[in-house]
Amino acid sequence: LFSPRYFASEMCGKEWYAFAQRAIYHQAKSNSPAEAIVPALWVPMPPAQLPGPAERLQFNHQAMGDRYVTDGLYGLIKLRLFQEEYEAAVYELAKRIVKTADATRIGPGNPVDYRQAPSAFGRPGGGPRPMHVTVAAPTRHDLPEGRAPDYYGEEAQDWNPYHPHSARPLAYVAQDLVRSLNYQATVSSFDHEALPDKTRPPTRPEILLVDRWALEDDDRRRRLAALDAEPRPWMSIVVPWNRDDPQSRVAEGELVGKLERILPNHMSQGRAACRAAARGVLSMEAFGQILPQVVESAAQEYLRHAEVYPPAAPPAPGVSSSERPRLRGPMAVRDTGPVIESEDR
Repeated sequence: LFSPRYFASEMCGKEWYAFAQRAIYHQAKSNSPAEAIVPALWVPMPPAQLPGPAERLQFNHQAMGDRYVTDGLYGLIKLRLFQEEYEAAVYELAKRIVKTADATRIGPGNPVDYRQAPSAFGRPGGGPRPMHVTVAAPTRHDLPEGRAPDYYGEEAQDWNPYHPHSARPLAYVAQDLVRSLNYQATVSSFDHEALPDKTRPPTRPEILLVDRWALEDDDRRRRLAALDAEPRPWMSIVVPWNRDDPQSRVAEGELVGKLERILPNHMSQGRAACRAAARGVLSMEAFGQILPQVVESAAQEYLRHAEVYPPAAPPAPGVSSSERPRLRGPMAVRDTGPVIESEDR
């Protein structure tokens, strides 16, 4: 039931995230979307006030009546004058619930620890925040010799480490999970990204998904080592790893050692969840459980290191904002000449 109080509730945000996870896992395993959340307007909610996960729901409230859209269920209930409109809206809502239940079959999810669950609505009063997901993985065209192509595609973003249990590339599963936390998530290939300028502050928090097999490429290994040479606490590394993949199981010891030599700083920095994610995430379910903690850590580190833009100081008495003095050196200001105050001031 949409209302300002609902979206201000951390508990409701945690529940929404638990529901959304089930739909994301369903799409990951079947590669077909599942819209299983049916919203109802308890009071009218302008789109600008909706958090990202709610705003992205494909739902036409207009089909339930104009009065419902303008007053919500609460408004229709309070006035007997609108009883017919209320009954019509409830009837249309019931039909939508039945239609959704018939069309969508989502399996049960694993129990969610309320203490660890994040809120899908983000921090109170804050809009969607940026978060970038970068994938360091080979494509079908540059695989290490003898590596099975079943887990790869035309682009690095097509990497699917949990094949055959998952039918969807992991980068887009990660993007959905990040979006369900009220972030604006983008995805790119590490091979196509320029290395960050170490002299400039960060512009966004980042998650780097690393396939250990990507380290078999000399150029990729060199670029990852260069990335690790400079401290970047706002970038968290996640290493998905499928031990049901026979080649990965055989080569695990060698590839783990290579990763630890190339990315020692990122492997050891951050919270316990970040270090665990860098050591290896063994299943899609484990990935969904640890990713919110990694995202939160990257976001907090970004806020600590990002460039700060403090609000402008109020103009001095008698000086308009367009004539505000500017600093040219220590305690130096521009001479603005005489200032004449109006009688209104």
